[in-house]
Amino acid sequence: MNRRSAIGVTGTPCTGKKSVAPLLASLLGRELVDINSVARATLGRHHPKRANDPLLVDLPRLRTSLRDRGLRGALVSGHLLPDLLGKRDLGFVAVLRCEPLELRARLEARGYSHVKLVDNLEAELIGLVLDDSIRAFGAEKVHEYDTTGANPAAVAELIARDYRSGEPQARPWIDWTLSYYSADRLRLLLSPGETRGPATT
Repeated sequence: MNRRSAIGVTGTPCTGKKSVAPLLASLLGRELVDINSVARATLGRHHPKRANDPLLVDLPRLRTSLRDRGLRGALVSGHLLPDLLGKRDLGFVAVLRCEPLELRARLEARGYSHVKLVDNLEAELIGLVLDDSIRAFGAEKVHEYDTTGANPAAVAELIARDYRSGEPQARPWIDWTLSYYSADRLRLLLSPGETRGPATT
């Protein structure tokens, strides 16, 4: 692995990118490039009233903007990462994951509408960002990290250790669907209203 290749951090919204990425950038001595910040500063077609409201982005233009700024040696973070960059851009990619019920609580705390909440929960449940990352960057470059109840500093340390080792991920990929095996469990996760206690089925 080229040690000055850019590093990526991605994941479904609210999996911990904003907490983990700055800590990881500091540990590795990397410039942090936040994709959402770049998009909001230069490419948004409207100004959202709230931070989590939709921002219309021209993906080809954003891709060009990111590459033109020069990513060598940077740490690039954002959920759009696999839509914008590819194998030649990044040498290592960390995908942050979060158990869906905890993710729901995080999304609700940030004020997501129910439609956006369900979209993101379904994406995390089936591992959409992980799958997109493997397709975009290759499985040998992708590692995933469970942030459920985890300290961001500990997650950053684990990512830094894996990056320095240069080894591909040996552990199996996370599959949340194994815990959401019934209609009751899925209703608990996806139905409107406040989240309830653990399912009994």
